[in-house]
Order: sequence, then structure tokens, then C-alpha cells
Amino acid sequence: MRTIGAPVPAGASASNAPCADSSDDVVGRLGRLRLVPVAIVEDLAHAEPLAQALIAGGLPCVEVTMRTPAAESVLARMAEDPHLLVGAGTVVRPEQVERVVAAGARFVVTPGFSSSVVAACREIGVPVIPGVATATEVVMGLDAGLDVLKFFPAEAAGGLAALAALSAPFAGTRFIPTGGISQDKTGSYLEHPSVLAVGGSWMVAPALLSAGDFPGIEQRTREAVLRVASLRSACESGRP
Repeated sequence: MRTIGAPVPAGASASNAPCADSSDDVVGRLGRLRLVPVAIVEDLAHAEPLAQALIAGGLPCVEVTMRTPAAESVLARMAEDPHLLVGAGTVVRPEQVERVVAAGARFVVTPGFSSSVVAACREIGVPVIPGVATATEVVMGLDAGLDVLKFFPAEAAGGLAALAALSAPFAGTRFIPTGGISQDKTGSYLEHPSVLAVGGSWMVAPALLSAGDFPGIEQRTREAVLRVASLRSACESGRP
């Protein structure tokens, strides 16, 4: 993946664009959307209405974590929608890579840096965003030819202050902080120049999923997208 320039929040055209296969297009699209819902889905029956709620809320992407028995089936069902960019999260073993890509994953996310998982992704040609929390792990990512990394677990690892310190020596490396980030903290992360996008589960909270509250998910998603648009507007209005 190449370094992506200054990210642009989601717009109407992004919501209607079909998924692309190349690494540059996938990472570029995440940079335009600036938010990545991270979903832990227990019930396959929730896959289609969840996809519809995210798209209706203006955020046509999702990271489906491989934490439940139904996860691969959920990913496959959601990936049937050509307007939804679907990734597989919590991929921890190289043998998982082929399965999730066969199910329809357009990108792979790992909680930590695994050279074997990264190698499996590079062999298949699927974009991979490994988790890092230290400078050593960032260098490992750079050595693997990657310039977009997941800062995880963001809040437990020290939050925005830790990310700012970690990213300082690595100009051109972009991060997707994920883990414990609430909607209230999203704006501060997105304002940092090293941040490509922010991952979070508040839009697709387990309580909303278990209750089948898809209107609630759509509403939270729409609020998050509007917040990103507001941040962009404020940034542009402050430019000379």
C-alpha cells in the first residue's frame, strides 16, 4: 500500500461507490470515510439488516471481527452488497486469511503484528492493516512494506498522546486508532495528521445488535458521519 494523502471525510459519492479490489483504492476509501465500524456479530440473521443500517447511515464500510462462530458467515453475507466495503478483523493466524478473503473480505485487520499473517495477505494480494502499539512494531510494519497501521488498543495504550508520540518519528505512516474510542473522542483523533481513520464499536454496539436495534445503529452511524463532516467543514473554514 502506498502512503495516502490528507484524508477526506465521507461524501455522497463515497456512499454510492462500489467496492474496489486494489490496496490503494481500499485504503483510499477508508481515508475518505474516516470511520470504520468494528462489529462483533453473533447472529447471521443480523448481517443483512446491519449492512443496510450502515449504508443508510452514510457509512458503507465495516470491519467484521472474527470473534464469533458466525463471523465468517456474517462477513460473507454482508460482502454480497457491492456498495459495502467489508473487512475481516481479529485475524490472528495465516490460515484464516484465505478463508476470510474467500468469504469476501476486501481488507484484513490484525490486533497485533504477525509477520506470518502479513505474508499470507501479501501473497494473496489483500490489503492488511496490522495492529501496533510500539515503535518496534511500527518499524516491523515499515520493513514489511506497509504504511497504514492500526494503533491498538488505542485508549488502553495511552490514547491520543501516546499516538502522537509514537507517530512523530514516522513521517508518512498513517494510523487507524481503534480500541476504547468513544464518539466524544473521535474528533480529537481525526484532527491529528497521522490519523487516516478511526475504528470504533459505538456505532454498532453489542447491546444494539443483540436487541436488533438497527434503527438505533443507523442513527448512531448518521450522527458519526455528520460529526466527521462538521469537523471537515471547520477545518476548511480555518484555512487561509
